[in-house]
Amino acid sequence: MLRGTGVSEGCGIGKALIIQHRSLDYSGVVFGGAQQEKERLRAAINAFMQKTEQLRDRLQASAGEKEAAILDGHMEMLRDPFMLSQMEEMIDGGATAEAAADGVCNQFIAMFSGMDDELTRQRASDIADVREDLLGIMLGAEQVDLGAIEPGTVLVAHDFTPSMTGKMNREHVAAIVAEVGGMTSHSAILARAMGIPAVLSVSGAVEALHTGQCVAVDGFRGTVLPEPTPEQTAEFKRRQREYLAEREALSRYCNLPTVTKNGVKKAVYGNIGKPEDVQAVVQNGGEGIGLFRTEFLFMDRMSRPTEAEQFEAYATVAKAMNGREVIIRTLDIGGDKEIPYLEIEKEDNPFLGHRAIRYCLDHPDLFCDQIRAILRAAKFGDLKLMLPLITCKEEILAAKKLIEQCLRACILNFRYWMDEPGDDVMWFYSENHALMFHTCQLLAGELYPSETFSNSGRYRVSIAYLAACQGSPFALFCQMGDALAEEPALSREGNGSGDF
Repeated sequence: MLRGTGVSEGCGIGKALIIQHRSLDYSGVVFGGAQQEKERLRAAINAFMQKTEQLRDRLQASAGEKEAAILDGHMEMLRDPFMLSQMEEMIDGGATAEAAADGVCNQFIAMFSGMDDELTRQRASDIADVREDLLGIMLGAEQVDLGAIEPGTVLVAHDFTPSMTGKMNREHVAAIVAEVGGMTSHSAILARAMGIPAVLSVSGAVEALHTGQCVAVDGFRGTVLPEPTPEQTAEFKRRQREYLAEREALSRYCNLPTVTKNGVKKAVYGNIGKPEDVQAVVQNGGEGIGLFRTEFLFMDRMSRPTEAEQFEAYATVAKAMNGREVIIRTLDIGGDKEIPYLEIEKEDNPFLGHRAIRYCLDHPDLFCDQIRAILRAAKFGDLKLMLPLITCKEEILAAKKLIEQCLRACILNFRYWMDEPGDDVMWFYSENHALMFHTCQLLAGELYPSETFSNSGRYRVSIAYLAACQGSPFALFCQMGDALAEEPALSREGNGSGDF
């Protein structure tokens, strides 16, 4: 029995199909001159775009809009003028189109692979997928036709990429097994969206299994069993029937009112990272968006999103929620969330140092782009604004000043955005993971008398104090640590919602 990580629930039994790496050796390709190589590169990129657009449509039909957007990210990479200019620069230096594409992609793969954040490291896998498809087009290298597989096939590969998912006939796939990947990898996300049992991080699976072999895959326990006995096969099928019956039973509750047994009304909100995620919230009966993590809009790309791009994202979510509350957190970057092009300085306490609101206040152009986009999108729904990881009153005041500047800059257009021009556009929240409780409570009344929410956690207040005392290089943060040393809130309960 082979063991890995079960990333998509369910049990699948079928015949294995081992997907081997295709040869992408371009050592025999002769340089045909800079102009010719650039034309070959552009032709390959155009073919890649057409092919990926088709795969995206197929993936949207089988897995949903959110999952199909992964392939949008692949196309966005090759639309990036910086990446293309890097490739053409290599060609001007005498590289073939293949070598240029391979070299530039490998540079980005190496850069993303070295990041501490697992989600950022996933970008390396995406670029590797783009690289393989682009080289395959230029070299004419054939790949297994996943659209023509037999019913009841267990797909086994070193890595299962989004482009491979877009090509396969989902109805014929019994399960997926891969040697790499984890719960947050795109292969896991896609398998869950398509309801396919999957086990990843199965070391040596490609060598241990062979095409045509009967394999039983347990997505609950993370096991892969070659040649199951009749008794084991019957047990797998029984568990799969029970799992599907349970899912069907639970689906009946999706859009019913959220009320406790004793009649207390509640609200179930969903958290999202990208506009596509909102469909899952709506489809599963979500009554609002508790947190729109906008940092994900800044990932999967080589440069920061424009105000127009952000406006489209926020407006899309507001429209989809159809008047239900949407809480948008401004850019929370730093700590475990690394974005190479933002060039965030390394520090000893990255989770509690110069990140989130402090980074944004030091980059007001970036912050104001986001604020203007959110203010404009407020026309389409009930939007709330959350400021992340506030540590002191001065940060809220500084952020409020910038927000008011953005509001004044747009004031001539606001009469077209608001039902009543004299009304407030939205309410403001502060996420105070490292804020003194008494300050948190006073600010709610002092800055925004009636509609401000503060989200705090006593445990994180203590952590902030300890981090500040350990030599954070940022003076404001250390000053906050000195204040917290005398703060009685460290020894009493707070009124904010705990975030532990």
